Amino acid sequence: MKAMIIRQFGGTEQFELNEQDRPQPKAGQVLVKVAATSVNTVDTMIRQMGEALPFAPALPAILGMDFAGTVAAVGEGVTEYAIGDEVYGCAGGLGDRPGALAEYMLADIELIAPKPSNISMREAAALPLVAITAYEGLKRANIQAGQQVLVHGGAGGVGHVALQLAKHWGAHVSATAGNEKHLALVEKLGATAVNYKTETVEDYVATHTDGKGFDLVFDSVGGANLNSSFAAAALNGQVATTVSLVEMDLSVAHMKGLSLHVVFMLIPMIHNIGKQQHSEILRNISRIVEAGELTPVVDQQQFNLTDAGKAHDHLSSRAATGKVVIDIAV
Repeated sequence: MKAMIIRQFGGTEQFELNEQDRPQPKAGQVLVKVAATSVNTVDTMIRQMGEALPFAPALPAILGMDFAGTVAAVGEGVTEYAIGDEVYGCAGGLGDRPGALAEYMLADIELIAPKPSNISMREAAALPLVAITAYEGLKRANIQAGQQVLVHGGAGGVGHVALQLAKHWGAHVSATAGNEKHLALVEKLGATAVNYKTETVEDYVATHTDGKGFDLVFDSVGGANLNSSFAAAALNGQVATTVSLVEMDLSVAHMKGLSLHVVFMLIPMIHNIGKQQHSEILRNISRIVEAGELTPVVDQQQFNLTDAGKAHDHLSSRAATGKVVIDIAV
């Protein structure tokens, strides 16, 4: 099979096309013929930072976590899936799990689910990591119908899914973005758009919550932006974030009695615990997609397997809208 590999960590020039043996599924695994994969920020971090990350793969490595494709073989004891089934998941590209930048990849059945029937392989490949992250964050923050919810980064990979899930669960959703294209996307997806470049936190808290603050803030930007999340949250509010690698003063969070939830969805893959919850979440996501209440946004630029470096560069340029997807066809 053909695969894009890296022999050392660094820039996108490290990607090279390589011929490899097709892997064979072990007990509890399926072999997937990959139709498409999407690029996540963590994929670019692994490529660039390598051993600085404790979950980086050994070299030479096949990156790519998300995928959608068709089951080509099943391992011992696997009864949930059969050859020809369409599946999707986030199942490789780190540690000892080869990734999706290849014509075939192995996947533990606890990390996959049947692909939503009403969307394409490209769209399905855009969902797993960001959908699991958004779902987990909102659920851990105890989202409830009727709440005022703010999503930071509403046009981003995680953010555009989080705002749709929040709406699905009956919340009143506002979402931040920083340019007209992204503000329009937020509105199209059903949230009230907030231009964080022209509106202060105090302004949009007053406009959209009568000054009370948001019951739940989902911060897909994180880092220093957590200060804005704490400022926007209501008393005893909930804040969920995907990025907490920051030193900051928690005084505002303390005085407001806020609860902070940090979401790192790779834990089951890294530590080999709780993997089944990813399959369960993806099955729920499929139902929500099939009900027409969640639509993945895929960036318009198209890439194939040999364009992996260009796809990474496109995501890093911040010019993408929605998810950057790579079709696995050479």
